[in-house]
Formats: sequence, C-alpha cells, structure tokens
Amino acid sequence: MKIYTKTGDKGKTSLFGGTRVSKADDRLEAYGTIDELNSYIGLIRDTQTAKDRKGMLKEIQDRLFTIGSNLATDKASKMDQVPDLLEKDIELLENGIDEMDAKLAPMTSFILPGGHVNVSYCHVARCVCRKTERLVIRLSEAVKVEPIIIRYLNRLSDYLFVLSRMVAKELGVDEVPWNPRLQ
Repeated sequence: MKIYTKTGDKGKTSLFGGTRVSKADDRLEAYGTIDELNSYIGLIRDTQTAKDRKGMLKEIQDRLFTIGSNLATDKASKMDQVPDLLEKDIELLENGIDEMDAKLAPMTSFILPGGHVNVSYCHVARCVCRKTERLVIRLSEAVKVEPIIIRYLNRLSDYLFVLSRMVAKELGVDEVPWNPRLQ
C-alpha cells in the first residue's frame, strides 16, 4: 500500500464513512490539531525526566487517537467501529493531577512558562491543547461532538500545566512568578 493516494490533490479528503470534505473544513482543523497535540505529547514522552510517567503519556496519546477518530467519523455513515472515550479516561487525568499536585508547593501567582526545555515542551503542549479545545468547541456548534471530548481536553490541559510544574520541580528549576507591571 502506498502512502500517497493522490485523492487529496484538489483540496478534499474523506471522513471515515466516505463523505468528501474540504481540507479547510472545521472538522479537519479540529482533528488535525489533535494530531499536532499528540506529536507534542510524544515529544514530552521522549524528553521528560520521570520514566514512571511514560505509560501515562502513552495512554494520553492513545486517547487522542480515539478523539481524532471520533472527530474524523461522519456520523451519518453509521460506522460502529469508532473507539469510545470513557469517564475513567478523565478520572485517570484527575488522579494524575492530584498525585503530582500533592507534591508541589501551592501556587501564589501565575508563572511564566520556561526554565528548562522539558518544562517548555509541557507548556507548548498545554497551549496546543487549549487551542484544540477551542477548535472542538467551535466544531460542536456546527455538528454533534460528544461532550466528553471537550471535558477530556479541558482536563488534559490542566494535567499538562501541573506536569510542567512537576517537571520543573524534578529538574530543580525555579518557577518564575508573573509580576504584573501596574502603573
């Protein structure tokens, strides 16, 4: 099987189920940004310090493929082989947040992203996750999107923020507070 099909050369692609849509369609923007986020999660998995979290990051990547599959499926096609996102997937993120948060000092201000490349990767992934969430919400205003997808993305961005703080702590990097300049 060749990787190229030439069927998208005129700016159209097929959803799962066969419906042809523009590559500029909001649905493609949403699941394409899921793919971008998944790549950043892979980068974090490859570079972050704690080996015990690699399994969690792989699980997140698997769930992002689930979300992408869901968004790429034409609901009118009645396909029954689309993987599901479950409540336990959100609970897994929440448990991960709680475990890391219990080891971190309470936040007293906003913090500036950065301090170490691994911390910055977490922040970039968090920002792409928020962008993905906005795109999926926009898509949900036009087509049916399962509400659990939006909830998962919202929780994932929280997870990535806490992960950035945890990685900073593990690396001994000071968090830089944002001190707003007020005149």
